[in-house]
Amino acid sequence: MAAMTTVPSYTPSLWVRMCHALPRLDLTMQMKDNIFVPDSWEYQQTLLVLSSLSAIALVISLLVVLSFLIHYCCCHRGDRSEGSEEEEEDEDGSTGHGYSGKKGRGICCVTWVAVAAVTLCCVAIGIGFYGNSEANDGMYQLTSSLLTANYTLASIDLLISDTIAGLQLSVSGPLTSMEELFTGSKPFLVSTRNCRRLSDNVVNLLSSISLARSSVDFSLGNDSSISGASIIPLTPVPPSVAPTVVPTSGLMPNPFSPGWAANTLMVNEDYRWLSYVLLLLLDLIVCLFILLGLAKQARWLLILMTVLAWLALFLSWGSLGLETATVVALSDFCSDPNTFVLNSTHFNTGTSSDVLDYYLTCSRRMNSPFQQLLTQSQRALSNIHTHLSSLERNALTQFPKAEKSLREVQQILNSTEGNFHQLVALLNCRGLNKDYIDSLKGLCYDGMEGLLYLSLYSFLSALAFTAILCSLPGAWRSFPSESEEYEDSDSESEDPFTSHQARRQTASGSQRGAMAPFYNYPGAGWTPPFSSAPPLPTPNVSSNGNPGYESLPLTDRQSPPPSYSPSMLTGYGGSQSHPNPAHSRNLYSR
Repeated sequence: MAAMTTVPSYTPSLWVRMCHALPRLDLTMQMKDNIFVPDSWEYQQTLLVLSSLSAIALVISLLVVLSFLIHYCCCHRGDRSEGSEEEEEDEDGSTGHGYSGKKGRGICCVTWVAVAAVTLCCVAIGIGFYGNSEANDGMYQLTSSLLTANYTLASIDLLISDTIAGLQLSVSGPLTSMEELFTGSKPFLVSTRNCRRLSDNVVNLLSSISLARSSVDFSLGNDSSISGASIIPLTPVPPSVAPTVVPTSGLMPNPFSPGWAANTLMVNEDYRWLSYVLLLLLDLIVCLFILLGLAKQARWLLILMTVLAWLALFLSWGSLGLETATVVALSDFCSDPNTFVLNSTHFNTGTSSDVLDYYLTCSRRMNSPFQQLLTQSQRALSNIHTHLSSLERNALTQFPKAEKSLREVQQILNSTEGNFHQLVALLNCRGLNKDYIDSLKGLCYDGMEGLLYLSLYSFLSALAFTAILCSLPGAWRSFPSESEEYEDSDSESEDPFTSHQARRQTASGSQRGAMAPFYNYPGAGWTPPFSSAPPLPTPNVSSNGNPGYESLPLTDRQSPPPSYSPSMLTGYGGSQSHPNPAHSRNLYSR
């Protein structure tokens, strides 16, 4: 039972205390107090100085990217004259994959840098989605608590208005008729007049209870001046089904209205949440398409994503500046919210500081500022009920015509007492203090945590896009040029069954000079090791000097020896380094 009556409390979190302890500097670089005073120009200067740190970081990022651009554009210009030699060395050291040379190592380095940057960007995007969800949950809890508090205040105003209207109706209608009927009986007339006087007294006491009267006018559209001709039904709309009223003006009403604040925060939160979702999707698309452009080596896609990466870099640093200022201001408010509310003119206008302190702290040692008014009203209603009971017992036997008016007054009095008991329960500090604590927890716990995660997302995404922009020039340089693409297409048209080593030896042989024909080698007369054919006969020489085989029978003719590549000649020449010269002479002596 004691746990149910425990008053909820609010304690600043560790993140709030850490951010609140950060030093404050104005534009003149002088230390300032960390008291939340948003209307002060000095406090606004401290927030500007903190948010300008992201601008300094943006300038540093631009300088880093610019230095990399100068490095790739200027320092590598002299490497183009040595490109052929480097390519020859790369080909000599390659094993067929094409990635073991300097160019291959550059491509791998750029690829790994891009993959690491994209991975960091994806991690930052995940953190951003979580932070955006946490901030949205905190703002939803804040607006829900404000709407609940606004509903409570509207119910209080409606109860007061309904009670006043009922008492005024009883005074103007049935009690006036009873006074006319009891003109000849002084005791009954005195009791009736006492009822009128007590009713007026209750009306005056309840009218002095002023607690956010403007919330009824804003949220429910009721007029504060209630006519005495009819009773307004007590049917306040709950916050879950109440229509959302979009504020027509950005100015805060005076006095402060929780309904106006809830509606304004809901509209601004929708735009904030949607903006961050679009920013996160932009970062995700840029990262993935940059990775796709590097894999496909698509220059046009890389150019487009580079432009978007610059945009994302500026947006990341800009959002970090806004988030830094918001986090610091929110930590200053959440460190001591009661002091700000008590000292703010928007909250204490029309409401005494005692009333605000009672609902903000809700301490058991504090008495309700409305306790005396409620006690006097309760006594007055009890006296009215006593006088009406006396008239019912004594006056109806003598004045039967007064029974109708008396029943009407008793009915109004019963309704007034029911409303009064509900009013006493609503004016207790527990309900409004719970809404106040829930709003602080939503704003200072979930909202603060979400903003910190969003700040981390902005910082990591800015670093990731800086690394991406630094690695893109290297990726662009590693892409094959048009001449290399033509050479690749020519090489693809060659014989696919020719080995890579044979093609290289052919290419190197063409550079060193024309290779001697097969029959001019010193060992041209040796017999191939895998051939069983006999030696060729000596051809006849015709009159014109051309060799001929006319005198050789067809049966004695042999098929020509098979052709061999230069690589095979080299291998076979090593096994028969000393050919038989006699055998070569006997070949043509027949």
